[in-house]
Parts: sequence; C-alpha cells; structure tokens
Amino acid sequence: MNDLQALASRDDIDVVAVNDPFVDAKYMHLLFVDYSISACMIVTSGIFSYQAYMLKYDSTHGVFKGTIKVLDESTLVINGKQIKVSSIRDPADIPWGDYGAEYAVESSGVFTTIDKASAHKKSLQPLDFSVGGAKKVVISAPSADAPMFVVGVNESTYKPDMDVVSNASCTTNCACSSCQDSNSVVVHEEFGILEGLMTTVHATTGAAKAVGKVLPALNGKLTGMAFRVPTPNVSVVDLTCRLEKSASYEDVKAAIKNASEGPLLGILGYTDEDVVSNVFVGDSRSSIFNAKAGIGLSSSFMKLVSWYDNDWGYRFSLSLSLSLSLSLFICSVKAL
Repeated sequence: MNDLQALASRDDIDVVAVNDPFVDAKYMHLLFVDYSISACMIVTSGIFSYQAYMLKYDSTHGVFKGTIKVLDESTLVINGKQIKVSSIRDPADIPWGDYGAEYAVESSGVFTTIDKASAHKKSLQPLDFSVGGAKKVVISAPSADAPMFVVGVNESTYKPDMDVVSNASCTTNCACSSCQDSNSVVVHEEFGILEGLMTTVHATTGAAKAVGKVLPALNGKLTGMAFRVPTPNVSVVDLTCRLEKSASYEDVKAAIKNASEGPLLGILGYTDEDVVSNVFVGDSRSSIFNAKAGIGLSSSFMKLVSWYDNDWGYRFSLSLSLSLSLSLFICSVKAL
C-alpha cells in the first residue's frame, strides 16, 4: 500500500509510526543501509525489498518527490519527519499510544471488521497499561459491519463516537461520486436511479454492495462485476442505469458538470475530451466523468462512464476521510 505517501504530504495529518506485520524492522534497516534502497512503507503484505524499490522508483507514478532516509533500524525520516517503524503481527500489541498516534489506518486487508480492527485500540481497555493503543481506526477497505464513508457523499453522517470506520474502496468512491453528493443532487436524487448494472475494468471488487451501504437509497438497486486487465494503473466504472425521471443524456451531463464545479469540486471531475486511461495517472479525484464515453438509449436508460486512479485517487480520499474525522473529533472534544 502507498497510503503513507498521501498522508505524509498533508500538513493537517502528523504521521508518527508505521507497522508492517510481515517484515522485520531489522531486515528493513539492513536492506536500506547495505543496499542503498530508500523508500517508505506502510502496513502491507509481500516482500519488502520489492515494495521498497517500487515505492521509491514507481514506474507508474514516478520517483517519490519527497526525501526519505533511514535514521536507525526502527526509524525512517520522511520529509524531515521521524516515523517509527515496527513489525508486530497482532494489532493489539502495537504501541500506537506510545508513539503518540491517535488514529490507526488499517491497510493490511486482514482486519476489516469492527471487532478485528478494534484490536488497534484494544489496549485502551481499563487497567491495561502494557501498551498504549490508538483512539480510532480507519479501515482502507470495504467493511462488513463498520460504518462506511465517502467524502463528498455521506461524510455528514459521521459521528465523533464512531471509533472504527471504513473508507470503502477506490471503486466505491468512484461510483458513489457519480451517483450523488451530500449537498446537491447529481444523478440519483436529480433523476432517480431505479436500478443499475455496474462494470469496473480493474480487479475483483465488492464495490456494488458497498455503494448500497454508503447510499442506502440505492441499496438493492445496484449489482456489478469486474474485469481483470493487465494495466498498471487507472480503472474505469461503466454504470448502466434506468432512471425514474425522464431526462436526456445532455441533462445528466449538465447535472454532473455542475456538481464537479461546485459541491464536489476536487472530488468529482468532468471531461468532454477524447481521453485514454493514462491521462488520469496521478489524478487525486475519486471520479472523473467521461461525457464522450457515455450514451443515452432513451429518456430513462443511460450508460455513464467514469475514470479513477485506483491507487493515488484512493490514497487522497483516505487522507481526506482521516482529516475530516480528526477535525470533527477535535470539535466534539472542545464542545464538551
């Protein structure tokens, strides 16, 4: 996972520690020092030597623009900021509190339920002073039971007492941004989606089910499938839907364009140019609607196409969610 790059680039988020349960910190230090490989790393699976090299010299996103160096066998310095590194397998044993971390970003893909993810904050239980845990956990994947949020869609329903939340998936962020936003109406509330079929050209995904959790009004109305293709980055969502209200494809395009320039500026994009997937490499927006790629069969049947950088775009969405929940939590504490 490359979440650390996006989080470390924000001024309102202070990254203090990283845990990789699969690679020992001493091995990382040996790799860094003896082989002169400098990179950043966050909770991930796989061989670290490969991850480290690819994060520093990414053939898709280019060379990491910040500064990275190894201070010792348990400390990285990224953009001048010291970040503690550990390799603890049980989340309950990670001393997040001792590191000064209030939020833990669960990116392993293993602990995606409230019960499992809560292990990151387990040591906050009364009379347990062995390890300091995190106060809150953000899961960077769809969750079976944790509240799921997509910035620009349903973040207004977040409550400060929600200790474990999910940022859904990159595909869910893309599909939701095209369906509706939290303030004005884009497609669903403007025209009403009676039912829809979603196809993502990406990898196996449960995004259609997750959309129903983020947007309850669409629960049971969407299903989808995925095609796995040999492309390094950038995915596309093809949503074919039947509308409740009659509308031309031009009407739908206009509604999405207005939202992309207003309440969803920076989250939802709009293009009416002839584009290819590589155009969107490094695009931080959750969804970029491709006006020329869609089509209207009738006044109630539409095909809507949106692109998204499934890597960088999701990292940015995750950092927005973390920043938002942190600010709301601070506000709630001040109000007490």
